Amino acid sequence: MSAASCLLTEHQFLCSICLDVFTDPVSTPCGHNFCKTCITEHWNINVPYQCPNCKKVFYSKPELQVNTFISEMAAQFRQSAQQKASSSSSEQQAAKPGEVPCDVCTGTKVKALKSCLVCLVSYCETHLEPHLTMAGLKRHQLIDPVENLEGRMCTKHDKLLELFCKTDQMCVCMLCTVLDHKTHDVVPLKEEYEGKKAELGKTEAETQQMIQKRRLKIQEIKRSVELSKEDADREIAGGVQVFSALKESVERSQAELIDTIKEKQRETEKQAEGFIKELEQEISELKKRSSEVEQLSRSEDLLHLLQRLPSLNAAPPTKDWTEVSVRPPSYEGTVRRAVNQLEETLSKQMKKLLAEAELKRVQQYAVDVTLDPDTAHPALILSDDGKQVNCGDVKKNLPDNPERFDYCPCILSKQSFSSGRFYYEVQVKGKTEWDLGVARESINRKGKITASPKKGYCMICLRNENKYQALADPPVILSLKFQPEKVGVFVDYEEGLVSFYDVDAAALIYSFTGCCFTEKLYPFFSPCINKGGKNSAPLIITSGTAI
Repeated sequence: MSAASCLLTEHQFLCSICLDVFTDPVSTPCGHNFCKTCITEHWNINVPYQCPNCKKVFYSKPELQVNTFISEMAAQFRQSAQQKASSSSSEQQAAKPGEVPCDVCTGTKVKALKSCLVCLVSYCETHLEPHLTMAGLKRHQLIDPVENLEGRMCTKHDKLLELFCKTDQMCVCMLCTVLDHKTHDVVPLKEEYEGKKAELGKTEAETQQMIQKRRLKIQEIKRSVELSKEDADREIAGGVQVFSALKESVERSQAELIDTIKEKQRETEKQAEGFIKELEQEISELKKRSSEVEQLSRSEDLLHLLQRLPSLNAAPPTKDWTEVSVRPPSYEGTVRRAVNQLEETLSKQMKKLLAEAELKRVQQYAVDVTLDPDTAHPALILSDDGKQVNCGDVKKNLPDNPERFDYCPCILSKQSFSSGRFYYEVQVKGKTEWDLGVARESINRKGKITASPKKGYCMICLRNENKYQALADPPVILSLKFQPEKVGVFVDYEEGLVSFYDVDAAALIYSFTGCCFTEKLYPFFSPCINKGGKNSAPLIITSGTAI
């Protein structure tokens, strides 16, 4: 027996119901062992009879057989455990701060293993043994060690607080229920505990859900800040580019002004140098004649003087310098003219740069758009990739579904948008007529269409090769310097804005503002009829990447 017990472990002698060493162990027909009292009480509560271990159901209460072998082994193990506890009690360490000490230990207070709600005493492993072995004590209710066991007693009746008064929301003893709380709604502590625990579980779940929502909101806010920073960085970069270009223009104009003034000064200096050189040459000639005259006047040779004198009468040719002067150049209006010219240049350049910056800004919202064949008028011809459409001469036999246009040669995109911003580009090169824009989901697609924002359309169009219109209320004639070959369409859903751009010229064509969008928007296309081949070029959806 001693050798066998050495090979056995504690869990082999524990009842799976009470988790304690077997007392009066019995075996079920399926071969599992339990304390007789435990399995009997379990079956009194749970019907039909079922094994707690293997869940096998017995349709009639089985006869329980006492397992003599297990009983002897459990007794042997209990005795061995007691001896071991006795021999090791001196080796147990004192309870640490924060741990519940044993109330029975007289010397070193060992850490308590359990607290008894009947004895109102906490026991260490050694002193708990009687509660595990003695039949009377085994009925006591043991819990994990707690301090202040007296607080679990009714101060008025000195009885265990084992009930809960739902009327007064307080713990009471059995005596309270027949005296002060006689007519109140009283339930066992366990029942109220389970109810409150379930409420706490629900509260915890709700709290966790609230925490999760706030974490998601934090992520949303952080993402908004990131997007805002990205927008700010882009705007700063665009602004720096614009101002750098304007600064270069100013510096260039300044350099040109300085060069103009310096050139005038150089011309003045050159003129003065010419005059001075000419004057110095005349002075040189006059000095030479003066020297000759002086030498001749000193001669006492009468014949020589008279013979040389006629040649001296002819004075060297000289210029009348009376009216000659070097006047400083006039700079009046030079700076003003330069500033006016700069202002005009800057105005043109600024408009161009701002238009380019604006186009780059909206192009960051480029989306992939493809044509929806289910909405196409039967005469329209689509490319396989859904990026091109033109109008043929023959109507195809197609199902007349509610989404399809049946009178006007129009088509929508597969993609719809109900929030945010989006942008796409369409090549219109070579066409004499076309319509482009966005349309609400609820537009009428049958019969003749009159497009306007009130009817659900925000569009611009080309008619008769050079007549551009914004189909507003009323329509607006558009005066364009150049015929656009590629049109960009930008939509800000929340702002109610739809803008059209000449992509190559980086110029705004027209904007619909103050729109109120409450439903899905679809990119709208109409290549219009081909007019005997004059308008056969397709509308082509391009990538819409930034310039």
